[in-house]
Amino acid sequence: MYDRMPQHGRLYWLVADCWNVVRRGLTHYRRQPISILWQLGFPILSVLLYGYVFGKAMQVPGGGNYKEFLMPGMFVMTVGMGFVTTATVFAYDSKKGVVDRFRSMPMAPSAVVAGRGATDLITSCAELGIMMTTAFIMGWRPEGGIRFGEAFVLLLALRFALIWVGVWLGLKLPSPEQAGGLFAVVFPLTMISSIYVSPQLMPHWLGQVALWNPLSSTALATRELFGAPTGVGTSWPEQHALLLAGAWPTGLILLFLPLAIRKFQRLSR
Repeated sequence: MYDRMPQHGRLYWLVADCWNVVRRGLTHYRRQPISILWQLGFPILSVLLYGYVFGKAMQVPGGGNYKEFLMPGMFVMTVGMGFVTTATVFAYDSKKGVVDRFRSMPMAPSAVVAGRGATDLITSCAELGIMMTTAFIMGWRPEGGIRFGEAFVLLLALRFALIWVGVWLGLKLPSPEQAGGLFAVVFPLTMISSIYVSPQLMPHWLGQVALWNPLSSTALATRELFGAPTGVGTSWPEQHALLLAGAWPTGLILLFLPLAIRKFQRLSR
């Protein structure tokens, strides 16, 4: 029925169906707000531990306050770990037959995936708002105006790219338990990056790996835009962090968006 509609009718029902999927996801958070707080528990705890417990012992190459250096990295970690939630939700819906139920309905086929992506972007905005409020209470003061908006857009661009990684993994993994286990992969990726410390303070070979980590590029770029100490060296990735912060999400989208759509289309009805 959907395929036989005129083009304007398809667009209307795509938006309507997508909104229904978004509303379903947001209703879950409204009924169980502890879910968002649980997702934010680890980043907030990390802020408190690194900011207060280890703060005075940490160094920023070139000088500067470590808390100011740390906060943009915490925002990157928050959006970076979000794809685990995306994968877990999709794996759960697939196992419980929710995705098959949606596919059997007379609705736009892409609404399920697009609706999940929109839901995650909305919740990411809420999570970043909570994290920034926490940082503000701790004394973090970013530069305002256009640069603040650009930094926020870069954070959401990374989250949007990782959504498709999460969708693909959620459809590929057989159970939500295995999807939740992705945390064991994500955590080392956050550690081998510039989120907590500058790569200059790492062993040379490990610092090179950290420099080319997509999370590092966004962390370095947002520090620059927020006016925080950057600890930037002379390497090419550090000198072109803004370029890489846009290139990495674009590359991830070009790779994983088609993979996620193809995997969704191949699901058995």
